[in-house]
Amino acid sequence: MAQIDIVDVGHTYTAGAEQERWALKPMRLTLEAARTYALVGPSGCGKTTLLNILSGLVKPAQGRLLFDGSDVTALPTKARNIAQVFQFPVIYHSMTVYENLAFPLRCRRWDKARIEARVHQVAEALGLDHRLRQPARRLTADDKQLISLGRGLVRDDVAAVLMDEPLTVIDPQLKLSLRRRIREITEQFRPTVVYVTHDQYEAMSFAQEVLVMKDGRVIQQGTPEQLFEAPASTYVGYFIGSPAMNFLTVERVGGQVTLAGRPLAMAWDVPDAPQIQVGVRPEYVKIVGEPAANVFPTRVRGVRDHGPQRVLEVELAGQLIKVKTPREDGVPATGQILVELPRAKVLPYVDGHLATTPRAADPE
Repeated sequence: MAQIDIVDVGHTYTAGAEQERWALKPMRLTLEAARTYALVGPSGCGKTTLLNILSGLVKPAQGRLLFDGSDVTALPTKARNIAQVFQFPVIYHSMTVYENLAFPLRCRRWDKARIEARVHQVAEALGLDHRLRQPARRLTADDKQLISLGRGLVRDDVAAVLMDEPLTVIDPQLKLSLRRRIREITEQFRPTVVYVTHDQYEAMSFAQEVLVMKDGRVIQQGTPEQLFEAPASTYVGYFIGSPAMNFLTVERVGGQVTLAGRPLAMAWDVPDAPQIQVGVRPEYVKIVGEPAANVFPTRVRGVRDHGPQRVLEVELAGQLIKVKTPREDGVPATGQILVELPRAKVLPYVDGHLATTPRAADPE
């Protein structure tokens, strides 16, 4: 496992292009050893370009890439000691499961006893120890993907495991169990993992840290909890969460933030700005029965069934927001309801960015 330092790395596929049009804008990042990271964002945001630079498939137009302090920018893929898991499982169908897992070790001239012990250790973690003698071609797609991962984990010299949308071809019914299995395996062997996906739920449920990308830049890096609780921008608030974060335009009157002519209290110091938005997750908006601080009248405009939960679309001061409620709470009998925007969960945004930091020792 290795610490990866990305030092002013940027890339363009078009010679002479202005930097603002590069596929990957110059960036500085440190990915710590033995942690799992997910690169998430829409198509064309630069996540696959960054992964290909890490793997050596693409040489960056500028910058340096360090593995444990050693410059690997000019090294080919085979010299970087990385393992790669692609969208489609890459295995040797003519070999057994055992032979697939043992192949990288035989190439490194490990002795037979050492290979035997290591293959059985990894196969047990993969849940494939009882299938070692089976031909790999007979396995399901999810088991084949586990073998692809296992071929990297059997080695003791792997600097990082790079995964490029590894669940794309997996049956939806198997994705959850396979993602859980991969997470358990990486927690056991603790390689440095970089996982690329366009699925924010997949990223949030797998990685210790998530890097949200847009237009060739990392917009925010943090734990899943940090990205959910305090998105650094409205972009991250929209991208992370289902439904997305609610954003409301508010006014500032005499130093007081107001919404629909009523005071809106927050646990944040809000800067003086021409236009302020506040963000609040649908999970934190509460339906209440009595007027109180931060309680506003709304009208229900629609209801969507999400299985164990319902999502209400309500109109507040001419703006639509979503409210996530447990299914057992039912649908309000009247079109008009009161909702509370919890003071500690309302965040201020100016020009699309989180505006300030929480007040110190601010009473609830």
